[in-house]
Amino acid sequence: MNTLFKSIVPLAALATVAFAAQAADYPIKDKPVALVVPFAAGGPTDRVARDLAEALRKAFGGATSVVVENSAGGPGGLIGANKVAKANPDGHTLLVHHIAMSVFPGLVRNLPFKVETDFEYLGMINDVPMTLIGKPQLPANNYKELMTWVQANKGKINLANAGMASASHLCGMLWQSAVGVDMTTVPYKGTAPAMTDLIGGQVDLMCDQTTNTTSQIEGKKVKAFGVTTAKRLTTPALKDLPTLQEQGVKDFQITIFHGLYAPKGTPADVQKKINDALKIALKDPDFIKKQEGLGAVVVTDKRMEPAEHKKFIAAEIAKMTPVIKAAGVYAD
Repeated sequence: MNTLFKSIVPLAALATVAFAAQAADYPIKDKPVALVVPFAAGGPTDRVARDLAEALRKAFGGATSVVVENSAGGPGGLIGANKVAKANPDGHTLLVHHIAMSVFPGLVRNLPFKVETDFEYLGMINDVPMTLIGKPQLPANNYKELMTWVQANKGKINLANAGMASASHLCGMLWQSAVGVDMTTVPYKGTAPAMTDLIGGQVDLMCDQTTNTTSQIEGKKVKAFGVTTAKRLTTPALKDLPTLQEQGVKDFQITIFHGLYAPKGTPADVQKKINDALKIALKDPDFIKKQEGLGAVVVTDKRMEPAEHKKFIAAEIAKMTPVIKAAGVYAD
């Protein structure tokens, strides 16, 4: 027993020293920090992550590169999220994810991880409004005309989304419920192909993040019918677009958010270094300008703190789970 005890103690001491050294050396030179995006390239979360990668690189003082790694698949980006949950907790594999983190517990019956305990919360990134948009061929030019068209075409309307548990799926589901009209939901493998088919007229409507729709609205490639915020946006391309709420959709507000996560067990000192860099990145003028240009609002409140980030997600899970179960939507 004494021999065993003597062999265990040095090993434990070595592990402690290794963790301390890892934290002191983080980020490791010449080892990129990967921001895993659980969706295909070109989508709204991908755009946020790519802007953040550059801001984080500067915040780390150029000590290492920060790269975006797309790992798409599964409802709500489940495959990419699970990849990070199971990754080496050294701070070099991080997850950039949106509202799906609050949707997973109510939606996925065999969830391979626990959202609240299998990740380290590193801070929120931004809040992103949604926009209800339609194909350019629609006869409607405003929300009132859209609803007249919707009522006249019940059972014939196709509503696109970027896939099960995506932000666009959630928004579309809530809007259908709010207006009391069932539509044929058409899921795609990502926002980009859904937008392509919407522009081409293969589908009728979509509710998606401003990070993906602003340029399309500005270029008049789609028709815009409203934003999902309580107040109108200040983004030049969207400032004249009414809210859905002011156009009669009672209490309809939905904002998508993005946060930064690490695998459970990432050393506390490493977590702090990442959070410190994130706070610097969120104040980067270039990052703020790019996000504002897409209609996104960079987080400046207490949700930048890991504990408040985790508290916020817990509250969102409590809010979203009953909505999802009431809708009877689930995934295995």
